[in-house]
Amino acid sequence: MQGITSRWLLRVLPWVEVAGGVYRVNRRRSYTLHDGLVTFTNVGADFQVIPQELTELALFHRITDEELLAEAASRFTQHELAAGDVLAEQGSPSETIVLIAHGRVGRSVAGRYGSTQELDTLTDGGHFGALEAVLDDDTWSFTATALTATTVLTLERGPLQELIDRSPDLQARVAEIRTKVDEPQNAYGEAEIALTSGLTGEPVLTPTFVDYDPSPREYELSVAQTVLRVNSRVADLYNQPMNQTEQQLRLTVEALREREEHELVNNREFGLLHNVDTGQRIRSRTGAPTPDDFDELLATVWRNPAVFLAHPKTIAAFGRECTRHGVYPVGIEFGGHQVPAWRGIPLLPCNKIAVSASRTSSVLLLRLGEKDQGVVGLHQTGIPDEIEPGLNVRFMNIDEKGIIAYLVSVYYSAAVLVPDAIGMLEDVQIDATV
Repeated sequence: MQGITSRWLLRVLPWVEVAGGVYRVNRRRSYTLHDGLVTFTNVGADFQVIPQELTELALFHRITDEELLAEAASRFTQHELAAGDVLAEQGSPSETIVLIAHGRVGRSVAGRYGSTQELDTLTDGGHFGALEAVLDDDTWSFTATALTATTVLTLERGPLQELIDRSPDLQARVAEIRTKVDEPQNAYGEAEIALTSGLTGEPVLTPTFVDYDPSPREYELSVAQTVLRVNSRVADLYNQPMNQTEQQLRLTVEALREREEHELVNNREFGLLHNVDTGQRIRSRTGAPTPDDFDELLATVWRNPAVFLAHPKTIAAFGRECTRHGVYPVGIEFGGHQVPAWRGIPLLPCNKIAVSASRTSSVLLLRLGEKDQGVVGLHQTGIPDEIEPGLNVRFMNIDEKGIIAYLVSVYYSAAVLVPDAIGMLEDVQIDATV
């Protein structure tokens, strides 16, 4: 069966017992604002942001008035930029929301001694300025420069303010944003825990409490199932030299485990690709996955990173870039196998991370385990007729044609305990470049 893979994700995930079928993740209350990617439609070279996609911007988050969103989308104007054009300059007034429809934009800041320090790279769907445009007397904290020919949509503060003045919902959202910006919080956007240190004398200690998220996320176990049908004649007569029922069951279980890993990666509710915090997503500066990009990815999961996961073709592309840069990573022994590694962290193949039609893919970096507040797998063991942890085979019936039916089920899910437990290098180009 060619569909059987190494299934490294299932092997490296620490599995947590979920006795009641639901796993709750209680986190400290966070003041981070919604900041996802936006999607566009285009006719030829003319782009238009999808109105409902504006809710990915912090300013329009939870706005449900479709007429308002449609009018806001219609007020964006399109601009074509050449490589090297500046969209925003550090220190200048921030009065524009910028949406990147196509191309690559690099953000940088001025260094202490006149040098330029690169921050990150934004590509299709990226944006900036939604918060700065509604904060009083705000200026750009970075310089944004087009790295390639780039198409952007912009909304100036004047037309935006007209929308805000006419919409009570937008006015309430602006007030909420300004309140959240002013709330005491730590460097991670979490509600501050007030402490007093360096005491002299007998000062009055600052009272405090740990403010939890008022609506913690709960992960329910998902299920993958099938009905295995075996003719009783086959089970009775053709079980030598091998047991046909056992072989049918073995391959069915392999297929279910493959589906389990696929869901853990791609499911829109709990899959890892869809549960990476926006602040933990980075993009390659050049398109291909370079050693510099992997180092930047390590900076997003800097506390006890455990494994990289990538499609085999992505790993091959990374190897080519290492060769191109004159860097030769040393493989390590992991789980009884010799695997490629970067900075001593294993780079494991996972073909469930898809390669798109445009020949791009993604790389995941995980911290693992409850103790390290990482990523964990969820299952329940001890279920009736269990043959493997979280997987059972239950006899259903024998029909009038003598067909024996077995219900084969596997129960699973995954949870990201804190946002910085997982990072992703998005949309890396995997084809060889000249």
